[in-house]
Amino acid sequence: MSQSDRPPQVSCDRTSSSLTSAESTDLWWGTVVAGQANFYWVKLDQADQPQASQAQASQSQTSLLCTRRARLKKLGQQVMVGDRVGVEEPDWTDKRGAIAAIAPRHSQMDRPPIANADQVLLVFALTDPPLDPHQLSHFLVKAESTGLKVLLGLNKQDLVTPTLKAEWQDRLETWGYHPQCFSVLAQTGLEDLALRLQGQITVVSGPSGVGKSSLINALVPTLDLRTGEVSGKLGRGRHTTRHVELFELPTGGLLADTPGFNQPDITSSPTNLAQCFPEIQQRLSADTCRFSDCLHRDEPGCVVGTDWERYPLYLELLADAIAQQQALSDRPTEESATKTKITETGRQEEPKLLARRYRRHSRRSQHQALQDLCDEITDSRGAIADLDELDGYET
Repeated sequence: MSQSDRPPQVSCDRTSSSLTSAESTDLWWGTVVAGQANFYWVKLDQADQPQASQAQASQSQTSLLCTRRARLKKLGQQVMVGDRVGVEEPDWTDKRGAIAAIAPRHSQMDRPPIANADQVLLVFALTDPPLDPHQLSHFLVKAESTGLKVLLGLNKQDLVTPTLKAEWQDRLETWGYHPQCFSVLAQTGLEDLALRLQGQITVVSGPSGVGKSSLINALVPTLDLRTGEVSGKLGRGRHTTRHVELFELPTGGLLADTPGFNQPDITSSPTNLAQCFPEIQQRLSADTCRFSDCLHRDEPGCVVGTDWERYPLYLELLADAIAQQQALSDRPTEESATKTKITETGRQEEPKLLARRYRRHSRRSQHQALQDLCDEITDSRGAIADLDELDGYET
């Protein structure tokens, strides 16, 4: 699938402050490789550092434990793993610093939360646990929805027969993927995989127990990530990764290890879902449907057709996407929580106050309420007087 055919799910963050040359000359630039709570590990670059700090050039390969400046918090600028950030006033003795600027992002993923990723590497196992085509398809659709390049790696090729391996390769070719088979245990196929990761920020994802942490340990020999075994009762892996972290490859590039999960959430819209299936995109590249809003459910003049393996799954996900869209449209429209105020510096948004608690009633409404109360009292007294007259008349 070409990059232009992918859904626009990856958002570009242009809210980060644009830095002038005067502001950026005093900053040490680096990449956020890990974050937890309000602290971030930033690996500094060797090039493009302040000229006035050449005496500290030997420190440029180090990592600093940083906090975020309060002004960035006030502007609503969040720091994510993978962000290019500028650090000011580094403390080389205690390896501390403060993040003062965030460079614009060219991509952003919300789950897992990571910025500036270039591609996604889905890792599955050919066996132990057995490769489930339904689960694999869900992960592939989720990966395609990010708009990033998708790589597929199949681990544990040493535990299956060459016939089974060839069958899966041929099957996935019909899906539009060229899987890279390897074995972490036997150390085979890792060289070819490393070449496809060179110079890129790659998000490693997949279900638990397929060997993601073991793969990263093999690609980055200096690491020793905790690994887990497959559950004997459930046939599924146990979670070993708890947060997102970037690791530097010896050949260049960064790997983002993400927490494993067994069933990703798919939130693509009905119109964008087709772009997550390479089979559909391959057929649409050769011809076009009769209707521009065709959802490829065997409509008249649809060129996609139904003669492909994952068509039932596509219909299932499409029905879910339509139901989600309908549920969102049925929600009552909520009143905006902000109001626009015109000032000398321009338009700005301010939060609205709760009317019942903070807003004072006008004098006119107060007088009207008093008048209504008086009228009610007068009417009630008149009614009582009429009843007294009626009682006296009857007597």
